[in-house]
Amino acid sequence: MRNQVQLIAYVDRLGGTLPGVRSLLEGPLSGLFGGVHLLPFYYPIDGADAGFDPIDHTAVDARLGTWDDIAAIAATTDVMADVIVNHISSASPQFRDFTENGGRSDCAGMFLTLERVFPNGASEGELAAIYRPRPGLPFTTATLADGTQHELWTTFAPEQIDIDVTDSRGIAYLESILRILSESGVSMIRLDAVGYAVKKPGTSCFMIPETFEFIDAFAKRAGEHGLEVLVEVHSHYKKQIAIAAHVSWVYDFALPPLVLHAIFHGTSRYLRQWIDIRPANCVTVLDTHDGIGVIDVGDDDIGAAQNPGLMPAEEIDRLVEQIHRNSNGESLRATGAAASNLDLYQVNCTFYDALGRDDRKLLLSRAIQFFLPGIPQVYYVGLLAGTNDMELLARTGVGRDINRRYFDSSALEAALARPVVKKLIELIRLRSGHPAFAGNFELNPSSDKQLDLTWRQGGEFARLRIDFGDLSSRLEYSTHGRTERFEFPMD
Repeated sequence: MRNQVQLIAYVDRLGGTLPGVRSLLEGPLSGLFGGVHLLPFYYPIDGADAGFDPIDHTAVDARLGTWDDIAAIAATTDVMADVIVNHISSASPQFRDFTENGGRSDCAGMFLTLERVFPNGASEGELAAIYRPRPGLPFTTATLADGTQHELWTTFAPEQIDIDVTDSRGIAYLESILRILSESGVSMIRLDAVGYAVKKPGTSCFMIPETFEFIDAFAKRAGEHGLEVLVEVHSHYKKQIAIAAHVSWVYDFALPPLVLHAIFHGTSRYLRQWIDIRPANCVTVLDTHDGIGVIDVGDDDIGAAQNPGLMPAEEIDRLVEQIHRNSNGESLRATGAAASNLDLYQVNCTFYDALGRDDRKLLLSRAIQFFLPGIPQVYYVGLLAGTNDMELLARTGVGRDINRRYFDSSALEAALARPVVKKLIELIRLRSGHPAFAGNFELNPSSDKQLDLTWRQGGEFARLRIDFGDLSSRLEYSTHGRTERFEFPMD
């Protein structure tokens, strides 16, 4: 993975098609990104979960293009793609075959049922112990063609049927995905929802020891296909640190709430504590296609007070309330019980709206992200300083759609002309091109109101200093022996 800023985007919501994305990367965004994460482009892109419930995980949705179009992008820009390891669509040929033929189906073993995990039945306590990022139990009753009923494991939604990743058919299915991605020039994969992939009686069925074993084995198989692995898990920070030892890359999902808290409340205390212990092989984000995670800085996944998080619960509550105020209540209308696709661990809002649409605060946040060790990834809505899409939210009722705006050519052109977007692009070019970021990182001593970060390589340097008390800042860097300064916009 190149040590440059990466882009993450839905193909249909940014370029419209795969050739459209390629034109952007070779046109107005030329030389800006070292790689692009193309969010699910499989058939279909408009299912129950915006492509994360594929009917055919080995087919590109024809409305976007073909595998040749993926290869064309990969010829000049590193491409990352999702491998949705936990589930498949209820409309998939494999599941339809199972529902029609039951135990006679070749695909029968591919789908996880309650009885396969709990052959002797599950007690109330065992069911209560199962961790799920939605309210209620993760099961959906399915009636097969022969009239028999089965309790299917559906971690996320009834349309997303969990795969038995230990079954030979499930293994073969996932292997077929790795093969076609590698053959099409994809160089990196993101394991979506992998934390839920392994189920075991008497456990939370989330990030258990057997899950780590599965990640190890799957990462090895991916490596045999020439694919680097990024793991996507929202969980307690200690689990993130543990995951980082098993794969090429892990997301730093703790960073967004920590940066927001520092800016809102004038202290770098919690952010600095995280910088001291976070793994170096992070993909850093401020926003993604999902919401702003809060579980990543909180107590243990099941709320165990003996395993505290990066921030006290009362500080997390303050943070969430400030986001709701800054967004004029829009995030509240898209989060939790207010919207479907209910998530228990995130606030649905654009990062720009979370900051009250303050250009200076947005650029300061990006500067912090770009200066931390790891590879920065910028979501397309964040790149364009996008605002909450309340029309799309009203139309779909899906909370996360507030941050999944469609940009047609005219909207894209208008966004790229905005001063805040131009300054962000300038900052991205600095991070992607300055040689100091390939050198050594220093967290310099400072007070709890300040942050002082430096990169050095040879005679080159880049240094960022922020005082969260008044949000004064200074970003300086070397250019051919001269010291230059990146100018943040004034309030």
